[in-house]
Amino acid sequence: MKPVAKKATPAAMAVLRQATALRPKRNKASDGILPSAAHMKQNPSSDHNTGFAVDLTHDLKHGIDCADIFDKLKQDKRVKYLIFNGRIWSKERAKEGNRKYTGSNQHTRHIHISINDDMGKDTSPWLPWLDKPVFKTADAARAAALRLKPLPKKKENK
Repeated sequence: MKPVAKKATPAAMAVLRQATALRPKRNKASDGILPSAAHMKQNPSSDHNTGFAVDLTHDLKHGIDCADIFDKLKQDKRVKYLIFNGRIWSKERAKEGNRKYTGSNQHTRHIHISINDDMGKDTSPWLPWLDKPVFKTADAARAAALRLKPLPKKKENK
């Protein structure tokens, strides 16, 4: 059994803090970092035990889409493995793609993010794409782009 950490790594804490900063009204019911006694007994080798894992609640209503996060975080150098909705992906076995997850908790209400052992202090943005505006239609995107262009300067009458 891995030793149990007294506190989570800064990287793990950053996931939840950044998600809340970007989506303040998000549901946090399935958020988690450090394990309960029951979790430790069920999964003694979990990265939660060392503070190198975090669970982030899936909340489509408030913009936390764990399916999207699952796909995008595969590119993050800090990620060791991800679990969501009965699927697991790991850097170590990336060539195999998404695999069926056989654990008892299928992670349908949250995404599990395990962090590489040498990345525990990296608090750089975890979800930078959530900070970008989302447009429902191409017309809305074009209208927003037009609003961002500087207005032409008016000629002064002399």
